[in-house]
Amino acid sequence: MLGIDYGAKRIGVSLSDPLEIIASPLVTLENAAGVMDEIRNIIRRETVRLVIVGMPLNLKGQKGRKAVEVEDFCDRLRSEIDCAVLPWDERFTTTMAKRSMIAGGVRRNDRRAMEGRIDSTAAAILLQSYLDSKKNSRVC
Repeated sequence: MLGIDYGAKRIGVSLSDPLEIIASPLVTLENAAGVMDEIRNIIRRETVRLVIVGMPLNLKGQKGRKAVEVEDFCDRLRSEIDCAVLPWDERFTTTMAKRSMIAGGVRRNDRRAMEGRIDSTAAAILLQSYLDSKKNSRVC
């Protein structure tokens, strides 16, 4: 599975392991012309069957202005690829990514230089959230 944290400047991308247990940051792409080709190439190379896209909901769980932009991205993605696209609540993923870097001892100046890493880490956090929800919903 592929996780995507969509942003106007950058798109964070993460990937699950083949058993769909662990999500890991993969890459951060510049949101520019050709980004759909890059995403399509990743999907083909990694044989992705499902793409989870972070949906920015507000604290009440409602869609705001940014959510409309993400919905448009999801629609474009669906028309470009041959696998399912599922929006997923991404509230606080970027904050969690920044906090994990702080907890890991990454200094402020180094975090600024690694802005793209925050995006791919946020994508991994949202994909992990989806993977964990699947585990919790299985009947033993």
